[in-house]
Amino acid sequence: VQLQASGGGLVQAGGSLTLTCAASGDISSIIAITWYRQAPGKQRELVGTMTKTGATSYAAFVEGRFAIPMDNAKNLLYLQMNNLKPEDTALYYCNLAIWRLGIRTDYWGHGTQVTVSS
Repeated sequence: VQLQASGGGLVQAGGSLTLTCAASGDISSIIAITWYRQAPGKQRELVGTMTKTGATSYAAFVEGRFAIPMDNAKNLLYLQMNNLKPEDTALYYCNLAIWRLGIRTDYWGHGTQVTVSS
């Protein structure tokens, strides 16, 4: 499985961006999709997760502004971000957890930069 992330860029505060993570390979045994971010000088932090059943959970800082849909037919994972704030500026990563021979296996996309100007 390989993940290719895209969609980052520069946006003004209050704007929106949608990040895409394209998955290649067999992801039929998916456990969860998770987006993380890492700002300069800070540790990587979890943004939000969507499980195979569609249940979602988000970090407190999301405050209802983000969503994690998935296009199963195209193996595309998304992070839809609205009402962006300067503090959302970070390198965003997608993570895919899959069962492989009964063992949880994690795959990571390369980061895509999101910069929010005030």
